[in-house]
Amino acid sequence: MPAIAAAFAVAALLPSAATLSDEWTNSTWAHPVANAPVRTAPAGSARTIARLHPRTEMKSPEVYLMLSQQTDAKRRLWVNIRLPGQPNGRTGWVRRATLGDAHVTHTALLVDKRALRATIYKDGKATWSAPVGIGTAKTPTPNGRFYVRELLKMNPPTTAYGPYIYGTSGYAKLSEFPGGGIIGIHGTSSPGLIPGRPSHGCVRLKNADVERLRKLLPIGAPVRIRS
Repeated sequence: MPAIAAAFAVAALLPSAATLSDEWTNSTWAHPVANAPVRTAPAGSARTIARLHPRTEMKSPEVYLMLSQQTDAKRRLWVNIRLPGQPNGRTGWVRRATLGDAHVTHTALLVDKRALRATIYKDGKATWSAPVGIGTAKTPTPNGRFYVRELLKMNPPTTAYGPYIYGTSGYAKLSEFPGGGIIGIHGTSSPGLIPGRPSHGCVRLKNADVERLRKLLPIGAPVRIRS
């Protein structure tokens, strides 16, 4: 029995891991609560590749998608997060204490560039779809796994962005997004160009469709863009 007890004690000290987001049917996100370092591995000695920041370029509360969590040998809890910004696709590790309350969504958005269509999935089932405009050959909308960081109401709603614009964690070479090179999902003042490839990297919807989308796509929801 002492040997068995010792084995359990050793196992309890080993790092453990758990998935927080599959980036499709179940995803978890949080706002940062500290300007903490983001590291390449779940260890205080790992290289710093970024820092958490409290606000987006448009001054909305920043959002980080939480991919998985892991306890190190000292029982400190770390979270692997998806990072907004260039280059697209980066992930890193932060201490769990540097993020606020966890929020869960079961909604995801798929943008199919070949079909020129956006589709909402709820618990893995398609619930809504609409045609889109994407980037030109010279200013393409990048493929990748992203997520929704913010939703901005435009005033007046008749601008080139339509009534609403979503800011995502993805970035394009160029973008009409008002805060910089962010891949935005927004309305348009030129609905006749949808479906098509008229943008600088953003995803455009007809205004009636983006009005509907805002009721279906929450903050923190994954956005998958593919060819």
